Amino acid sequence: MSAPARSAHSSFSAVLFDCDGVLVDSETITIQLLSEMLRELGWEISYDETVRTFIGRALVDEWEVILAHTGFRITDAWIHEFHVRRDDALRVSVQPVAGVEAMIAAVAERFGDRIALASGADRVKIEMQLDVTGLGRWFGDRVFSGMEQPRSKPAPDVYLAAAAALGVDAASALVVEDTVAGVTAGIAAGATVFGFSPDSPVRTDTGMLRGAGASIVFSDMSELPGLIDEWASRAAA
Repeated sequence: MSAPARSAHSSFSAVLFDCDGVLVDSETITIQLLSEMLRELGWEISYDETVRTFIGRALVDEWEVILAHTGFRITDAWIHEFHVRRDDALRVSVQPVAGVEAMIAAVAERFGDRIALASGADRVKIEMQLDVTGLGRWFGDRVFSGMEQPRSKPAPDVYLAAAAALGVDAASALVVEDTVAGVTAGIAAGATVFGFSPDSPVRTDTGMLRGAGASIVFSDMSELPGLIDEWASRAAA
C-alpha cells in the first residue's frame, strides 16, 4: 500500500470499526430475538440479562452457558434458525447509528482508505446491514468477519487481520468498540481503543469499557473526529 504509515492529521495509522452498535443500530433488534429464542428453550432470561451475557460475543461460542440453563446443546440448525430470523428482522428495521454517516466522512477525509470494518459477526449479516444502511460504500472490500478467523472476539484475530490487510501495524491503529468483548479484542491486538457508550438500552457502561482497556469513552458519534485530532495533538506535544 502506497499510503503513508500514519495520517498527517493523526498519530494513528488507521481506524478499525466494529459494526453492530458502532456503525449500525442493530443490537436492540438482535438481543430481543435472542431473548425470545432462549425463552423458547426454557430459559426465562430477561432482556437485560441477555445483554450482559451475550452482547459482543459470537453465539456459537456461548453454547456452554445455554446448555447450563436449558439442557439443550445448541445445534447448527438452531443457530441457522436464529440467523434467518435475525436477518429478516434486521433487513426491515436496522438503521445507521445516529451521526455515523457524517462521522465516517470526516474520518475518511483524514485517513483515506485506511479505514476498515472488523466485526465479530458473520459476513452475511455484516454485508446485509451495510447494504440496507448504505454504509458499505465507505469500506469497499475492507470488511472483515471474526467468524472467518480462527477465533472471534474477544480474541484479537479479526483486528490483526484487518490491520494486516491495510498494511499497518495493529499497535498503531485505533479501534472503535462498544462492548467489553470488543474492547478486549482491540487491546489484545495491541491497538488503542476508544469505547462508544451511547444513550441506549443495550449500551455497555462507561466504567466497564474503561475497565476493559478503552482509553477514551464517548457517547455521540459526532465526537469521534475531534477526539482523534485531540489525541494526535497530545501525542505531538
